[in-house]
Amino acid sequence: MEMEQQQLQQEKEGEEEDQKDIPVVKEPPKIRRLDESVVNRIAAGEVIQRPVSAIKELVENSLDAGSTSINVVVKDGGLKLIQVSDDGHGIRHEDLPILCERHTTSKLSSFEDLQSIKSMGFRGEALASMTYVGHVTVTTITKGQLHGYRVSYKDGVMEHEPKPCAAVKGTQIMIENLFYNMTARRKTLQNSGDDYSKTVDLLSRFAIHHINVGFSCRKHGASRADVHTVATSSRLDAIRSVYGASVVRNLMKIETSDSDPNSSIFEMDGFISNSSYLAKKITMVLFINNRLVECSALKRAVEVVYASTLPKASKPFIYMSISLPPEHVDVNVHPTKREVSLLNQETIIEKIQSVVETKLRNSNDARTFQEQTAQPSPSDNLDTTKDSLPDPSASGPKSQKVPVHKMVRTDSSDPAGRLHAYLKAKPPSHCEMLTRLASVRSSVRQRRNPKETADLTSIQELISDIDSNCHSGLLDIVRQCTYIGMADDVFALLQYNTNLYLANVVNLSKELMYQQVLRRFSHFNAIQLSDPAPLPELIMLALKEEDLDTECNENDDLKERIAQMNTALLKQKSEMLDEYFCIHIDQQGNLSRLPVILDQYTPDMDRVPEFVLCLGNDVDWEDEKNCFQAISAALGNFYAMHPPLLPNPSADGLQFYRRRVAETSLDEEDGACVEDEIDHELLSEAETAWAQRDWSIQHVLVPSLRLFFKPPTSMATNGTFVQVASLEKLYKTFERC
Repeated sequence: MEMEQQQLQQEKEGEEEDQKDIPVVKEPPKIRRLDESVVNRIAAGEVIQRPVSAIKELVENSLDAGSTSINVVVKDGGLKLIQVSDDGHGIRHEDLPILCERHTTSKLSSFEDLQSIKSMGFRGEALASMTYVGHVTVTTITKGQLHGYRVSYKDGVMEHEPKPCAAVKGTQIMIENLFYNMTARRKTLQNSGDDYSKTVDLLSRFAIHHINVGFSCRKHGASRADVHTVATSSRLDAIRSVYGASVVRNLMKIETSDSDPNSSIFEMDGFISNSSYLAKKITMVLFINNRLVECSALKRAVEVVYASTLPKASKPFIYMSISLPPEHVDVNVHPTKREVSLLNQETIIEKIQSVVETKLRNSNDARTFQEQTAQPSPSDNLDTTKDSLPDPSASGPKSQKVPVHKMVRTDSSDPAGRLHAYLKAKPPSHCEMLTRLASVRSSVRQRRNPKETADLTSIQELISDIDSNCHSGLLDIVRQCTYIGMADDVFALLQYNTNLYLANVVNLSKELMYQQVLRRFSHFNAIQLSDPAPLPELIMLALKEEDLDTECNENDDLKERIAQMNTALLKQKSEMLDEYFCIHIDQQGNLSRLPVILDQYTPDMDRVPEFVLCLGNDVDWEDEKNCFQAISAALGNFYAMHPPLLPNPSADGLQFYRRRVAETSLDEEDGACVEDEIDHELLSEAETAWAQRDWSIQHVLVPSLRLFFKPPTSMATNGTFVQVASLEKLYKTFERC
């Protein structure tokens, strides 16, 4: 009996297992028609992605309405309040009931109209989308009406009948509590905190293109606008009022066109920055048929031109306005109309790229610089022994396997060794080859035989002293090192083989300039000063800087006598200074010309007073050798790459610029925002000075050190070179860990 029950139980379990193995067939999910409110809310999330998207749509509507003044007020980045007011033609009373319904527009009536659309809006989706994600209130008045109307909208329909109200010409649209029903997006935007800056940037771009319209943008409750422009007839004036005079000074006019129907039909005009413009990021403002858009292909093409023509650290400012026949532009390719599609786009971009490249090369030849790495000449025979530093020369044949602890990371595509530039090498173009050839010729001209250029025995003796005092170990490091970057304001990081060194840039540049003055003796090109500088004023400035007691005026007469005596002395020696050192002093005692010691490098002119005082006080004019040595040393100290006098804004020095403005803004009613706490003009000047110095160290000093420098033995012990790491020692350390 028990056997039969067990058998039945086994059969039942087997049937259950067989049923488990049979797959269960599920019916396909049913397709449902979404509720219209859900559809509209999904569409609204695509059109209005963030507050700045809504502001862009409203500003474009105002421009389509023929406005000459547009004012934007924002609260909490636009989440709590967006208010856009204009003085356009307004909205008719009979159109208010359908104003915020989807696909209602006054811009077109048929699909064919889209082929020749000239207005910025055309879909009729923006206002409708805003009513689904925020509370919208419209106040408007048209010409000839005695009063305006105000009405609120929700989910595309009016919440009440339009109410008569007092109004000024035009339309005011107010959006409150944006994304109140989209919790995740609202929290994300609240955490970002950068939408107001995006709004300021947006209005700035509109302002420099639509110069016949005045723009204003401010935070709610603020007494001062962050963007405030008035209608003007000059594009440069508009750029100056928005981006500052420092940007306008470095802009070049650019324009081109093509009227060939077989290739492309377009007109382009705008402004691009020259080689003197330095910024941390690229600014590209592009309008196509008066529509603010982005074109990644054109932006890349222009960036390529700047990267190949100017230093890679330079980020340009570009404003371009392109006009094409409306039928050649497809504006309906992006939900927010941020991008457009052009007919013959590749041809247009290629022609614009060519014009930009030609303009840059014709205008900025002085800053076009190609690096080269020169190996030491076989004729450079050194008789000195290697002192305190060990011989870092390589040993063994090339085919010998390198031990792991002696492997060195190198970048063959970038001899300068920059930390931020590991780019793929490309074959040089014809223009690049010509530029490189010009650079080689320039270097060859610089490497003159001292015996051919300096017939004076004293100069030959000074150059011989440099050669005989050269430290061969440091020479190998300098000739074959890889520049890594600046460690601080004074020291640069250099890699040689498996060792990492800190090198004092000021000491190196001072000694290099001294040596170059002697080697280029009486063969200098000239730096012409735009305004000749009176020597007495320069010397007085230097004397006052040396005097710590600025309130004491007892020695002013003594200082004036010193200035007069030094001026008379330098005027007496002006012929010799001009002939040998290209230091030109005219009969009136004005300094008007200085020598070019290194090509593409100009010294800090703030140090001219100290240099002139040094010439008057520290030079022994009676002994020829001592005289030439002292003048060369003074030039070396003047041309050395000292840190700029303004504190470095990228370090703790930023507090210097913050405090200066804070002292003058205590009387304002509202607390100053972060932007208002900084003296932006002074900060921009400092950033330019420090960026120019960094560029000169990387692109001028380091290549010149490789080519010309003979490091003296004293640099091995005076802290100019400090070894901070060795791969072999690090490898042993990590091996023990």
